[in-house]
Amino acid sequence: MAEEKMSIQQAARVDHQLVRGIGIPALTANIVSSTIGAGIFVIPAAVARGLGPAAPLAFIVCAVAMVLFVTCFAIAGSRVSLTGGLYAYVEVAFGRYVGFLAGMLYFLTALGAVAGVVNVLANSIALVVPFLGGAVMRIVVMLAVYGVLVFINIRGVREGAGAVTVITIAKLLPLLLFICFGIFFIHPPNLAFTGWPGSKALGDAVILLIFAFVGIEVALIPSGEVKNPARTVPRSAYLALVITTIIYILIQLVAQGTLGLDLANHRDAPLAEAAAKFLGTIGRTILLAGATISAFGFVTSDILSSPRMIFAFGRDGALPAWFAHVHPRYRSPDVAIITYAVLAFALSITGTFEKLAVLSNVAVLLMYLLCCAACWFLVQRDVRADGAQPFNFSGMKIVPALAIVAIIWILAHATAWEFAVNGIVLVIASALYFLRRLTAKS
Repeated sequence: MAEEKMSIQQAARVDHQLVRGIGIPALTANIVSSTIGAGIFVIPAAVARGLGPAAPLAFIVCAVAMVLFVTCFAIAGSRVSLTGGLYAYVEVAFGRYVGFLAGMLYFLTALGAVAGVVNVLANSIALVVPFLGGAVMRIVVMLAVYGVLVFINIRGVREGAGAVTVITIAKLLPLLLFICFGIFFIHPPNLAFTGWPGSKALGDAVILLIFAFVGIEVALIPSGEVKNPARTVPRSAYLALVITTIIYILIQLVAQGTLGLDLANHRDAPLAEAAAKFLGTIGRTILLAGATISAFGFVTSDILSSPRMIFAFGRDGALPAWFAHVHPRYRSPDVAIITYAVLAFALSITGTFEKLAVLSNVAVLLMYLLCCAACWFLVQRDVRADGAQPFNFSGMKIVPALAIVAIIWILAHATAWEFAVNGIVLVIASALYFLRRLTAKS
C-alpha cells in the first residue's frame, strides 16, 4: 500500500510539470472528435435491423446510460487530475493491480475496435471498387492497410501524427451535410412505431450502439493538462455528450426517414444509400468517402497510440523486455507496433464489424464498471486533487450505483464467447502481473 501511495505521489509530481492549458472548448472538441468515428456510418442499419422504426429509442437509452457513466467520470476526474484518465482514477482508488487490469481492458477495447473499423474500411473500399470485395481481396486490403500504417509508424512518431491531422474535419463534414440536406426528405410514416420494444431487442441494440458513444475516456487521458478539472471535466463531458447524442439521433432519423424498413438491408453503407435518395450519386460518393476517411483516420490514430501500451508492458516487465525494443535508426517501438498490428489483423479477418464491436464494448463496459466503482470509493474517501473543491451535487452517491446497474443490464446481453475472451485476457494479465512482482522481489 505504501508503495502504491508513493507511486501515485510520484505521478502527481511528474504531472505538475505539465502546463494546464486545456479549457472547456478544447476538451469538448477533443471528446466529440474522439467519440464520433467510423461506427456511426454503419451502426444505423444494425440498430434498425433489431428495432425497426423504434431504433431512435436505443440512442436515447444509450445516452441516458452514458449520462450516468459520464457523471461518474466527471466526479472522479474532479478528484483525480493525474494524466491517464479512467485508468488513473481506478489506480488511485484500488491500487496498481486493478489499475493494470483496467489498462488491459483498454488494450482489448482498442484491439477489438480497430479490428472492427478495418472491416468497415474494407467494406467501404469494396463498394467503390467491387473487385476488392471478394473474400481473398478483402484480406489483401486489410493486410495492405496494416502494412502501410506499420511502415509509417515505425519510421517515426512525427510521420504517424502527421497522418492524423486532417481527419476530424474530413469525417464530420459529410455527416453534417447528410443531416442538413436529408432532414428535408424525411418521410414521417417511416418513423412511426406502435409500441416500446422488448427488453432483449433494446438491450441487444444498446450493447452494439455503445461502440458509437465510446471515446470520452480517451479524451480524458490528458487530465493532468486540464485547467481547473473540477469545473472543466464535467462541463466538457456533458456538453460533448449532448452534441454527440443530437448528431447521432439526427443521423438515425434521416437514414430511417428516407430509407424506411429498407435501411436494415444496407449493413455495409447505410448512410451512403440514404444519401443517394436525396443527393443522388454524388451524395452516395461523399458519404462513402466520409466512411472510408473516418475509418482510415481511426485506424491511423490507433496504430499511432495503442501499440505504446505493449511497449510499456515490456518496459515495466509485465511482458518480455523484447516487446520494449526500440528501432535503432527511427527510435520507434517497432516490435510493439508489429505485434499490435498482427493481433488486430488476425481479429479483422476472423470477425464481422458487429461481432468485433460488441467484443470491444464488453471490454470497455467492464472498464467503466471499475471506474464507476472507483468513483464511489473516491467520494467515500473524499479524495481531492490539489486540495481543490471537487464536483459535488445532491444525491451524488447514488449515481455510481445506478451506473453499475445500467452496465450490468447492458452486459447481460453479451454472449458467453465475448465474456470468455475478456476473462482469458484478464487471467493472463493477472498471471503476468504477479509473476513480475515475484521476480522483482527475488
